[in-house]
Amino acid sequence: MPVIRINAVNGQAQLHCSPKSTTRVLRQLRNIPGPVIIMTHGFKYQPYNRKTCPHRHILSLQPRMQGDSCPSWPQQLGFGAGFENEGLALAFGWDASGPLWKTRSRALAAGRVLAKVINELHHCHHDRPIHFIGHSMGVELALEALHHIQPGAIRRIISMTGAAYRSRTLRALLTPAGHQAELINITSRENDLFDFLYERIIQPPTLGDRSIGSGIQAKNAVTLQIDCPATLDHLSNLALPVAAPQRRICHWSSYTRPGLLRLYNALLRNPERISLGNLRAGLPSYHQRRWSRLFALPRPQKLLPCAQKA
Repeated sequence: MPVIRINAVNGQAQLHCSPKSTTRVLRQLRNIPGPVIIMTHGFKYQPYNRKTCPHRHILSLQPRMQGDSCPSWPQQLGFGAGFENEGLALAFGWDASGPLWKTRSRALAAGRVLAKVINELHHCHHDRPIHFIGHSMGVELALEALHHIQPGAIRRIISMTGAAYRSRTLRALLTPAGHQAELINITSRENDLFDFLYERIIQPPTLGDRSIGSGIQAKNAVTLQIDCPATLDHLSNLALPVAAPQRRICHWSSYTRPGLLRLYNALLRNPERISLGNLRAGLPSYHQRRWSRLFALPRPQKLLPCAQKA
């Protein structure tokens, strides 16, 4: 099944590089078995821009840029192999270029467009699960959409080092649609610098608010800190191995590190087997503090000869 590419343009959903009606195309695909997985990008991407179009990069089955910095999300999430129950991959693009504060405003507007698409999908595919996965500021689209979609329209949301405030996220989870959705909050101390900059540039909804990179507490949410050894051990025990981090600072490690996109594939396609309760069961009771990775002392790989003799 090819990837359906949709962009938010002037408050409306438009097919990428096609004059066809979005609604008509979605209705034509109503009989495809399997889940619907909506994918969206974060800061700096811009549809139709030759260098930064997400449909040429991470949201493509065959990215024009190769290497670890540009893995194919659809491919790693189980699409393009020809299996009968792959489901529907929906790549959602929006203009994330320009200053951060202006980008966030466009993210909220794109979230309302996304809500229209989700409601249409829910109407056409009422019995099929609809999931969302987004990186950085792309998570704002899902949070905004929760205020405008029907209850039960979206099942699981994966936030990959999301750029959003805790209070806004909790308000979205308290909406009728949010009550019936599950949030898996992927965090890493590798992203601390970007969380810090976000909190300095974007005014918080409430005084002292922090980004969801510091974790979030809700009945229908769980935080996975993917640079925490105990968390990685727990995922490995669930047969979901993820490689250990190699960098102190990285904004893209939540989808470039080996094993993570396969983890998200399992979380979105097997929510009954991998419940939030199963994820919580083996997690540490606390999150490591901000900057703990940046200023950590390097771990020695081997003992010095004198230490070995001692």
